[in-house]
Amino acid sequence: MITAGAIFIKPGKIWQYSNAQWDTNAQLGRNCSGGMITMRAKPSIDSAKVKDLYEDEVVVWNQEVIGEAPLGVLSRRWVETPEGYLYAPNVQPVRNNPNEPLTSLPVTSEGTGMWAEVSVPYVDLVLEKAPSSPWLKEYLETGRKPRLYYSQVMWIDGVSQNDQGQLMYHVNEKYGNPGDAFWADARAFRRLTDEEISPINPDAVDKRIVVHLNYQTLSCYEGNNEVFFCRVSTGAKFDAEGNVVEKWATPIGAHQPWRKVISIHMAGGSTGSGYDTPGIAWTMLFDKDGAAIHSTFWHNDFGTPRSHGCVNARPEDAKWIFRWSLPQVLTDPGNYDISGPVGTVVDVVENRA
Repeated sequence: MITAGAIFIKPGKIWQYSNAQWDTNAQLGRNCSGGMITMRAKPSIDSAKVKDLYEDEVVVWNQEVIGEAPLGVLSRRWVETPEGYLYAPNVQPVRNNPNEPLTSLPVTSEGTGMWAEVSVPYVDLVLEKAPSSPWLKEYLETGRKPRLYYSQVMWIDGVSQNDQGQLMYHVNEKYGNPGDAFWADARAFRRLTDEEISPINPDAVDKRIVVHLNYQTLSCYEGNNEVFFCRVSTGAKFDAEGNVVEKWATPIGAHQPWRKVISIHMAGGSTGSGYDTPGIAWTMLFDKDGAAIHSTFWHNDFGTPRSHGCVNARPEDAKWIFRWSLPQVLTDPGNYDISGPVGTVVDVVENRA
């Protein structure tokens, strides 16, 4: 059943989802470092500088190559662009796939709305009221534009048309929202369907997930058969000053997951060393203190420990794991609070072959 979405105050200005120069047919890369990065003539930190790229600047991604690792880091991956090379951990793989906006939204068991994924490199947000989230306050205080990024998943609960005839979505967070809501260009969002998150191998027995801290890998097993493998980023072992830290360690042991949710707002830690991030997709919480396997859009450094205890995975990997693991979660309502031993066990190991 389809019905008209809730109508809110009409935004009076056009907010574009993207730069018109973004190609809809090419693999692209976004500077996800949170600051400026340098493009080099060759895949080496010692190579000649081509130019600097500002935060969120988008480039064409030709291919990934192996070069020289900067001093003190692990990854040797670089992104080749038509103009030069960028260090890959600082570049999010993205695409520019705008959508035909819906003029009405589906009705769910909890009201009108839908889950939608950002399908463009980024989309600017228009805040509906004074900010509640620390991340929003920080953005506004520093003069940065609040944005959502490729692969983030949000709850859309309203549709409206501004004075220029542009369709806008009312963007919300269904779980973990501290009180913020936005308007954004509807073309930037792709509706998620139950078909695309249908279970993978639902009848398989003895499913388990093994996260190996030494190798920074994740494997999915059905009995003794490994059916999926990917690189991940687990808890950071050093802080920004290079000091050894224990507080961000991913908890070792066999964990019974207690919640699966299509998307959630995550926050934790203290000011300056904490985190506050909306729209974290394909989340499976497996530790009482909040450690989870989830999609990651703010770095491309998989294979290196750098999280606050969670298991960071590429969006496509996190989605596969979410679909394959038990219990199944549908788009309505997009959340499953797991009671009892019915979820796929997450075994975090170290020093094991």
